[in-house]
Amino acid sequence: MQGIIVKGIAGFYYVKTEEKIIECKSRGKFRHNELSPMVGDNVEILCDGDTGVIERIYPRKSQIIRPVVANVTQSLVVFSIRKPEINTELLNKMLINCQYNNLKIIVCINKLDLGVSEDERNIVDMIKSIGYEILFLKAKEGTGIEEVKKRLKDEITVLCGPSGVGKSTILNHIAGEKLMETGVISQKLKRGKHTTRHSQLIEVEGGFIVDTPGFSSFKMDFIDKEELAQCFPEFNDALGKCKFTSCLHYKEPGCAVKSMVNEGRINSLRYDFYIKMLEEISNNKKNKW
Repeated sequence: MQGIIVKGIAGFYYVKTEEKIIECKSRGKFRHNELSPMVGDNVEILCDGDTGVIERIYPRKSQIIRPVVANVTQSLVVFSIRKPEINTELLNKMLINCQYNNLKIIVCINKLDLGVSEDERNIVDMIKSIGYEILFLKAKEGTGIEEVKKRLKDEITVLCGPSGVGKSTILNHIAGEKLMETGVISQKLKRGKHTTRHSQLIEVEGGFIVDTPGFSSFKMDFIDKEELAQCFPEFNDALGKCKFTSCLHYKEPGCAVKSMVNEGRINSLRYDFYIKMLEEISNNKKNKW
């Protein structure tokens, strides 16, 4: 029987099949191969009554380490206009993290009822210049939630964003009753107190949404400096057109990326952030030596 792992707690994995959710254990052979089942894994299980054993883990299309989820396809990057104000550095780090993991990215700007200043409009323009879709929300009132729901079908979607921007409000609007159900199930399993520490998939709107503690780290040390430019989709038209094939788009002459910045085709705020990250990555590598 095949299914998808929707939750994993204390060595037990809950696999959603076409018929029901089955509590499973994992074969020891996975530990020997340094492979552990993850929430989001597509698996094959052998059933014995109401329980089962995971026999096979199918190849993953993607794998996020923080939080630990497999096969995520889409990210809703949630920020608020203010309270808290948009932190552009954190926003850019989240976008890089999602881009590095090959996720489809939708930026959700919440709390529009608080008004928009000129600086905030510049940030919105920066996001638009990258090419990402933006949804504008008033989550407390439910405004914009239907547009979010339309984008969940056939996707495994993770919400990410800093505290206080309205992620829980959005999640409750999308999966309120489903979220209540998972809480009741957790209490029945006597493991309720642990649920907030673990990712789980909630089936909604023809797809799954990840109920997760969120991205806990935004260090850029997992990216090599040669890979960084590939996490900036607005650079794509220039990549491979520089004078030097090893160009890092920093101080090298004949750089196509810098030309696009000078022409206004790449947002200067984003390019400045790229340089900042490039320098951080280079310095971190030097310090390790």
